[in-house]
Amino acid sequence: MKSTPRTAYILQIHKNPDQVNMFINQLISEGLADVFIHIDKRKYEQLSGKLVKNKHVKVLEKSIICEWGDISQVDTTIMLLRKVVASNNHYDFVCLRSGQDLLVKDGFKEFLLENKNKVFMDFKSVTKKNMCAMEIKWPKKARSRYTSAHPIRIFRRVLQDLYSIGINLFPNKNFWPKEYSFYKGSQWFTIPFEVAKYIIDFLDDNEWYYNFFKNTFTPDEWFFHTLIMNSHFKSNVANNNLLFLKWGEKFSERNSPQCLTMADIHVIEKSDNFFARKFDENIDKPVIEYYKNHARFGGNIKPKKKEVMSHA
Repeated sequence: MKSTPRTAYILQIHKNPDQVNMFINQLISEGLADVFIHIDKRKYEQLSGKLVKNKHVKVLEKSIICEWGDISQVDTTIMLLRKVVASNNHYDFVCLRSGQDLLVKDGFKEFLLENKNKVFMDFKSVTKKNMCAMEIKWPKKARSRYTSAHPIRIFRRVLQDLYSIGINLFPNKNFWPKEYSFYKGSQWFTIPFEVAKYIIDFLDDNEWYYNFFKNTFTPDEWFFHTLIMNSHFKSNVANNNLLFLKWGEKFSERNSPQCLTMADIHVIEKSDNFFARKFDENIDKPVIEYYKNHARFGGNIKPKKKEVMSHA
């Protein structure tokens, strides 16, 4: 009897191994998924021995320092995608999540089986103002994250304002074909396995693509969106990454997802998304315990006992 196709989850983590294990257990509880994990190099020794030991969980031995706003975010995702493709397992989808996500709704596997060819990621229209992220060759320090009126943050704003009036002090001179349009959105996605394979094959055959993004600002919000939306998979893209986020409103929190608590359960469930982020056990552990006990990947899918599942 033919088994239900498996799903590959690729996780980027850097903290809270007990919390990550709760998420992993949500994903593998029904025996329908494999989880591939990249641990930030700065935390690898501290975290690697504390994660779930299971045949469906694979921790990458190679790790890099993964920094906000930097090409290392893209590098990490590419490493994980390569591992999935090289596994030679039959997957239906590849789902990129972070270690601070949780599954907050049952039935995701059933949903994927009903939407076999869909690409789930969100994207926004790109304005000329947005293009400063791509057309400026951003100095390394200007690509770091600051939550206060840091001098570098002010410097970054100056570069953006000058760009808006036609002055680009650090132009990105890497090759970019005129026929390629840019797209941007949240980095998290769920894509069919054939799209994951297409991404890796395309990057191997087109070095210019990666080179263009090396010194851009927040390339993880552009890299995969632009590649997919300029491919024949464009017509399959649903503008929805199936993820609930609560954005900050204060200056120090602007453009950053806020940690979720028990007080957010109503709005999370009202959103009808399958995932939410971000959670932190040091801020509100009860909400993590709540979803650990209320959501699992398989949902209504119940594989028969005689089915044999492949594993990484």
